[in-house]
Amino acid sequence: MPLYHQLAEQLGEAINSGELQPGDPFENEVAIVARLNLSRPTVRRAIQELVDQGLLLRRRGLGTTVAARKVHRRAELTSLWDDLARAGTRPTTKVLSHELVQDERVAAALDLPDDTVFLSIARLRSAGDTPLAVLQNWLPPGLNDITRERLEDEGLYALLRERGVRPVVAHQSIGARTPTAKERKHLGIRGHEPVLTMSRSAFDAAGAAVEFGDHCYRSSTYTIDVMIDER
Repeated sequence: MPLYHQLAEQLGEAINSGELQPGDPFENEVAIVARLNLSRPTVRRAIQELVDQGLLLRRRGLGTTVAARKVHRRAELTSLWDDLARAGTRPTTKVLSHELVQDERVAAALDLPDDTVFLSIARLRSAGDTPLAVLQNWLPPGLNDITRERLEDEGLYALLRERGVRPVVAHQSIGARTPTAKERKHLGIRGHEPVLTMSRSAFDAAGAAVEFGDHCYRSSTYTIDVMIDER
């Protein structure tokens, strides 16, 4: 096992065991090098692995700290577009709305000021001609110049990756409810079929907000799988 990975596992265990608490400052790279007599590249790579797992957060001017527990579990953060394309299905998108807004609920979820201006986008995602989901997303400043045209041609996360933005940790909630009249129309739902829901606040390795999503899916055509990793 590579030395950096061994170190990352030991440091990660200190976090998962509660020895290090959320918000605690993390020992800096130079101090770890001196204490363990390791090379700086080895220590740097181990710390980066913990950042990628969502166990540590790097903030400019504040250093490295232990991440909040709600984002400790790493997930594969992809878009429905990615999921469909990976399954060999042709994804299509219709942009339902595309506007700049202020939203206190979204600001709170992303730990941003109440007066932050977000790009609010709503899309109907289909697999071929079959509607699957209504996707509502809010993007923070710096990402609010993404156009309707590009959103109809590509997945949101592909556009983020193109800009060098990579969400690595998220707080995600999954549920079910009765669809609204508009959701019934867009998804072609009849009768009493519920919709599956998923809301997600996503952040990059430095703890910066990437996006807030509030999605609903046709329960008859979509399943949300969750992997539970008991450590």
